[in-house]
Amino acid sequence: MTIESILGAIVIGAVIGALGRLFLPGRQPIGWILTIVVGIVAALIGTAIAQVMGVETTPGIDWIELIMQVVLAVIGVGVVAGIRGRSRV
Repeated sequence: MTIESILGAIVIGAVIGALGRLFLPGRQPIGWILTIVVGIVAALIGTAIAQVMGVETTPGIDWIELIMQVVLAVIGVGVVAGIRGRSRV
């Protein structure tokens, strides 16, 4: 892995994770680093699912893949926030 690919994964993870938090109603008791980690994982899993489903890679934004990634980020943020919220009570 190169520095560029690591930085790219962090940036994409931050964007996907932030979108996941934005679309999840309520307050999530997780920090930004955990949000980025959830976003990176959601982006990787979303890309893998899109490839398995045969979603075409286009020269622009792959909207179907992006929607899958954001939905997975919403689910991931919700799960992590639920786990973190219960452990703090």
